[in-house]
Amino acid sequence: MHTKRVVVIGMGFGGVRAARALAGSGLDVLLIDRNNYHLFQPLLYQVASAGLEQESIAYSIRAMARQWPNVRFHLTEVTGVNFDAREVQTTSGPVGYEYLIIGAGSATNFFGLTTVQQHAYDLKELEDAEVLRNQILSCFEQAVTEPDPARKRALMTFVIVGGGPTGVEFAGALIELVTYVLAKDYPELGIHTARVVLVEATDRLLAAMPQELGMYTLQKLRSMCVEVLLNAQVVDADDMRVVLHDGAVIPAHTLIWSAGVKAAPLAATLQTAHAGGGRIPVQPDLTLADHPEVYVVGDMAWLEQEGKILPMVAPVAMQMGAYAGAAVLTREQGETPEPFCYRDKGSMATIGRNTAVATAFGLNLKGYPAWLAWLLLHVYYLIGFRNRIVVLLNWVWYYWFHERQVRLITRRKASE
Repeated sequence: MHTKRVVVIGMGFGGVRAARALAGSGLDVLLIDRNNYHLFQPLLYQVASAGLEQESIAYSIRAMARQWPNVRFHLTEVTGVNFDAREVQTTSGPVGYEYLIIGAGSATNFFGLTTVQQHAYDLKELEDAEVLRNQILSCFEQAVTEPDPARKRALMTFVIVGGGPTGVEFAGALIELVTYVLAKDYPELGIHTARVVLVEATDRLLAAMPQELGMYTLQKLRSMCVEVLLNAQVVDADDMRVVLHDGAVIPAHTLIWSAGVKAAPLAATLQTAHAGGGRIPVQPDLTLADHPEVYVVGDMAWLEQEGKILPMVAPVAMQMGAYAGAAVLTREQGETPEPFCYRDKGSMATIGRNTAVATAFGLNLKGYPAWLAWLLLHVYYLIGFRNRIVVLLNWVWYYWFHERQVRLITRRKASE
């Protein structure tokens, strides 16, 4: 007797929740991803700022799958989907399905700024964080032997674009790395000349949060010596400078881009309608209009709820993934699932040691209580007991000793 197959593309937050809901259901569940691990993206910036090892925020997909009955994993790249034939095209051959859940995530959106894309660092993949950490530490090493004061200062200048949670968190982590750790590692450098510049195109930080928390974040970052530029846009860049919309030039060898995301490249290959940022419009039950057996979840899905498009954030992806998995099981029982309804449980961002902001259930938190809530929630959502322990120990160590253990340059540039 043929067992119906459910293919899940992408093992991000949405894919993991969908697989977990489908495990042991009697269906043949096949997971497909180009990486063999699930990545906890919200902590990538801590890898880049030498706070965590790469392995502590990633978890083997096969280790998860072996705990789930009737769930298998294929390490391969998805190149497209033939909806009519119900086949997923991959680099290792076609894969048939009865149900398909697409959760391939997102990619960095540079908004057509070609030179910026060529010279900026982003944080979407595990390798990106390692590359950025190498760049930051290498800049300080080069600054030690650089005789030109202007070039030395440019080597120690880091421009972060985007005043959302990622930009804010990375700016805080980077200035603390410079102030508390690198100042001791490089006593021959005038660390006070190092600059962390946060550039935001609008007139406030953390636009998705209440204005009170955005103002608190701005004041905190500035008190930590982060230079925050509001109503400013980066329009050009090269290896040695960053150019703003008003013609101002910031001499800097490192530009970090966290100003926007768009649907993963896979979305563009799919023969269906597309909306803003390349995202795919879905029905209230997260299916495609002409293909009710296909679900799109997470950052790739475009869905309006209460007059607003759901944001491209992890909580949305997790709830969509869990819903899609449960919806498949409901349909297999001959019933019609209720429409998807996102329940906003709030958002949060850490600014630095003992300092964060959070909003949840109508309450606004800031300072130490918000920081503690941020810490506990991130540890809770990490996959794997070992990862939770390693991350927690790293944070405790840093909290008491102001030390970051992962100050490793693991790859040098060819010119070096």
